[in-house]
Amino acid sequence: MKRVTLLFASLMTCLSLTLGAGVANAEEKTQFKLAWSIYVGWMPWGWAEDQGIVDKWADKYGIEIDVVQFNDYIESINQYTAGGFDAVTATNMDVLAIPSVGGVDTTALIVGDFSNGNDAIILKDNETLDALAGQNVNLVELSVSHYLLARALETVGKSEKDLTVVNTSDADMIAAFQSEDVTAVATWNPLVAEILAMPGAHKVFDSSDIPGEIIDLTAVNTQTLSDNPAFGKALAGAWYETMAIMASDTPEGAEARAAMGAASGTDLAGYDFQLASTQMFYAPADAVAFTTSPDISTTMDAVRTFLFDRGLLGEGAPSVDVVGIAFPDGTVLGDKGNVKMRFNSEYMSMAADGSL
Repeated sequence: MKRVTLLFASLMTCLSLTLGAGVANAEEKTQFKLAWSIYVGWMPWGWAEDQGIVDKWADKYGIEIDVVQFNDYIESINQYTAGGFDAVTATNMDVLAIPSVGGVDTTALIVGDFSNGNDAIILKDNETLDALAGQNVNLVELSVSHYLLARALETVGKSEKDLTVVNTSDADMIAAFQSEDVTAVATWNPLVAEILAMPGAHKVFDSSDIPGEIIDLTAVNTQTLSDNPAFGKALAGAWYETMAIMASDTPEGAEARAAMGAASGTDLAGYDFQLASTQMFYAPADAVAFTTSPDISTTMDAVRTFLFDRGLLGEGAPSVDVVGIAFPDGTVLGDKGNVKMRFNSEYMSMAADGSL
């Protein structure tokens, strides 16, 4: 999955397209569009669409939901930010960096999972994180891999000035590690599994070392959600019906996961392997507990600091507080007058108590 934060120049192009997106979406309507892309934690959307589960919940609320797969993750977020979609699957970092910084008030409607080992730093012929000092590290710059590297370095009292980041496409990562001059990479599954199977490869840090920080969301335009709560209810209903099926120890559950695996280019065993390093919130109550925990504010503070330090909170942003991030308890991180990212537990709570 290409969970990649947009480069700044491209972000500014997106900003010019989206100044009126929030206003354009502020209306009551009956037709909605969700953009999603291939990743272990978002495959349920494609399966739910194929099985008619999305249509079932949309019909319940008298609306239509078009679920559209994108092969390009960043393009899906761009299309959402430009107002072409009402909802999108994205990481917490990318929601903040792209639509929220771009002025599109966005709500994390469903907190689906967090990476719990899917993202990793791998060294060649070295087994300690300290060995990164002085090395080149190949990764997709300004991605969650870059964030993982920054957080890893903090744990050993080092920073990026102690090494050199080499921007490398995820499509080239396998070949890069096989070359003689590449000694360290940071990437995500399924690339992690392939690289670790190579001679001399050693995992020295992964996302399970910073649990709960790389979060995968289904995010919705806040004004659209406010004007059309039925949309939020239908999405939550479809999602958690799907979660119950895929998590079940039944032939139906195995069949669902096998289909999700096939759609993402693997099989049941391969998909279950990826799920093993993904902390899925199958039960809505677990998602609510995670979303309402004070830890999520700490995580978003680390994320916004990472983005600010790299100029990704907007051109000339005076501080990390430029964009407000709201949490279910009513607290706001950053500018309370410019809240553009919100964590909302309301619809997940409805799923938990059976009131959808």
